[in-house]
Amino acid sequence: MTVQSPRYNDMAAGSQTGRIDLLLVAGMIEPGSRVLDVGCEDGALLQILEDRYDIDGRGIELSQRNVNECVAKGLAVVQGDADRDLTDYPDNAFDYVILSQTVQATRNPRAVVEEILRIGRRGIVSFPNFGHWRMRWQLMTRGRMPVTEHLPMSWYDTPNIHFCTIRDFVMMAEEIGARIERTVALDARGNRLDGNASLRRLNLYGEQAIFVLARNGA
Repeated sequence: MTVQSPRYNDMAAGSQTGRIDLLLVAGMIEPGSRVLDVGCEDGALLQILEDRYDIDGRGIELSQRNVNECVAKGLAVVQGDADRDLTDYPDNAFDYVILSQTVQATRNPRAVVEEILRIGRRGIVSFPNFGHWRMRWQLMTRGRMPVTEHLPMSWYDTPNIHFCTIRDFVMMAEEIGARIERTVALDARGNRLDGNASLRRLNLYGEQAIFVLARNGA
């Protein structure tokens, strides 16, 4: 799989917005691909992909306000629910289906991941890692649900309903028969951890994770 490297200026811009993960995801997609961004929010990732990678992009977003913002930018985004509406898409409709910081907010993450691998040749999933050492430390020392930069809301008003760790996600991928083609973990500063690091180390020091998945045999 060809992987594009984000430009230096792009990475600097991503650092300022706190969404370096979007630029890393964009760099994993081959130019000219058909892409569906599930839970695309305000369309930031789709805008990057269309402007710089010449992709044929579509989006699905639950919030009507975000949909309106995307449409105002000229993006092809419709309102929909990842838990219900992915079944409407035919098999292999896209080259990539993206779940960027979305999977933990779905009601049935396993079914959603299975759906993105049905409708796309590749699935790219990113999420905050609840196994990060800061999370563990807050639980141990404060006895309360952690609040961090990437999980800034209290337990009672967060949209995230299924927290998981990097190890949890790897185990789920194995259970559904998905092949992990690439794993990227980011530390608290947005720096990529050593690609040769063990799963234990990634799970302990990775604050965010990005996985590239494919169906076995695909």
